[in-house]
Amino acid sequence: MIGVSDEAVEVSEPVGRVLGTADATPLQFWTAVTPGSYLQLDDVVVTSRDLPDREPVKIAGVVTQVRARHEGAQFDSDVFAIAEGTLPALVQEAAEITTTRVDPELYVPPAPGAVVHRASGAARDAALHFDRMERRVPMGTGRDGVPVFLNADFLDGTRGAHVSISGISGVATKTSFATFLLYSVFRSGALGADGTNARALIFNVKGEDLLFLDHENTKLDDATTANYKLLGLPASAFPDVRVYAPPRAGDSSGAPDVNSRLTGVDSFYWTLEEFCANRLLPYVFADADDERQQYTMVVHSVTAHLARHAVAAEGGISIDGRRLGSYGDLVDHVVDQLTDDETRSTWAGSAVNMGTVNAFARRLIGSKRDLSRLIRGDLAARRPHQIKTAESAQVTVVDLHNLPDRAQRFVVGVTLKTEFDDKEKSGTGRPLLFVVLDELNKYAPREGSSPIKEVLLDIAERGRSLGVILIGAQQTASEVERRIVTNSAIRVVGRLDPAEASRPEYGFLPPAMRQRALLARPGTMFVNQPDIPVPLCVEFPFPAWATRKSESGPPPAGAMRSMVQGVDPFAVVGGRGGSSDDDIPF
Repeated sequence: MIGVSDEAVEVSEPVGRVLGTADATPLQFWTAVTPGSYLQLDDVVVTSRDLPDREPVKIAGVVTQVRARHEGAQFDSDVFAIAEGTLPALVQEAAEITTTRVDPELYVPPAPGAVVHRASGAARDAALHFDRMERRVPMGTGRDGVPVFLNADFLDGTRGAHVSISGISGVATKTSFATFLLYSVFRSGALGADGTNARALIFNVKGEDLLFLDHENTKLDDATTANYKLLGLPASAFPDVRVYAPPRAGDSSGAPDVNSRLTGVDSFYWTLEEFCANRLLPYVFADADDERQQYTMVVHSVTAHLARHAVAAEGGISIDGRRLGSYGDLVDHVVDQLTDDETRSTWAGSAVNMGTVNAFARRLIGSKRDLSRLIRGDLAARRPHQIKTAESAQVTVVDLHNLPDRAQRFVVGVTLKTEFDDKEKSGTGRPLLFVVLDELNKYAPREGSSPIKEVLLDIAERGRSLGVILIGAQQTASEVERRIVTNSAIRVVGRLDPAEASRPEYGFLPPAMRQRALLARPGTMFVNQPDIPVPLCVEFPFPAWATRKSESGPPPAGAMRSMVQGVDPFAVVGGRGGSSDDDIPF
């Protein structure tokens, strides 16, 4: 039986009988709705069939379509006569049921005329397979106002991993759902110690909405608080958040470039030595078009040369006997060496022609304006400046919204590569690392190749075993690399564009649900997970944390102090940690 006794099913609300004028199959059937009752889309129902010499078969399902018609009408115009009472007719509603569970697994159709009950309590949990989930992560409520759960086994890598969220920008609330899902993972206790110790890396690419995750939402009302309580969650902000922002352009002190949040924000950047030693030059050429050009061989040759010959020097690096103190100096030096006939072959190889070198040089020169504030020689090397989730808070927010496109690609690519390499070196999949990345179609497009796309593919295909979970959001899943989408065990859809909804990437949605996705309001998502055969409609609560400055309460005590405040303010610019040059000479 479906997790509930016969008596429990019998006392649940009867709503109709299996229709006898439409074919009933083991996987789909229609039910006539009893007069005075109703069924709506997403309602859960259960019926049974008696078999000779076998125990009764319980068949549960979800309503995927509802219709109403006049029985007795023949012509379209009959509706007026019926309304006036001059023509007898009966209004009859019927609902299409898509089977979600059969127990025991004897796939026989329900008998016409069999009573259909609205499932509730244990019967509802069994019909939606919630009773089989050992670890349940609350992700909102269904249309019936009862909690809906996500199977943690398909989120943390046990049996699957990764989440793909699609929908129209500004309407589908993709980022809001992603942050709520993280909050539920961290605060529900479903993952036990794994949830408590897990980390999250969130890239903020639009406005400063995600910079206040640790601030209480002043617009939180009693109804929203009750919704959180229903889901078994506290209605509060994220307790442990660290925010990183790029240095302000033209600011020699490296102050973070943010406007609305004034406390608890640290600057991130890379020193020239790190840029060369860690071979970060390929991420300067990080869009798909770059990989189609022949100058990629020059990129890798120059990267190798910098890694071999760049030496740390006060306030920058030294290469070929020349001290370079800024990213602009480095670019100019590389271009000079490549355009010099005597040194070109040393830097780029002998098989590269001048046209390829010039193409590379133009792109490199063009990067000076975008990357000069991120790759520095004028800031202290031992000052904390690296994005490392293992040494950060539970939630790390990297603000990118003030950066141009090339700089955003550089930060995303280098940060993800560093984090993934660190997880590989650790040799363990714990603690879990959740990566939230919006605009996935920009970083991992279906066509072409790039260093960022290769990192994201690595995460999608091998991240599960290393405990790196990608929560990717995009307006159009049809434009994202197929292997990333197909490796996502959880697929979520908000409001869709009509043209996008017709694409095969959304084939997991029943036809009626595709139409509903065109009308979905903010806060409504359709979630598909492997062990439930029908996507579930979910409404998640209003964020308990501030999503903009106007909603934010007072900053928490931990946000008043950035990690830079705990560092020696007299650190020598460009100095080496532990150098005797820092000692006071008297």
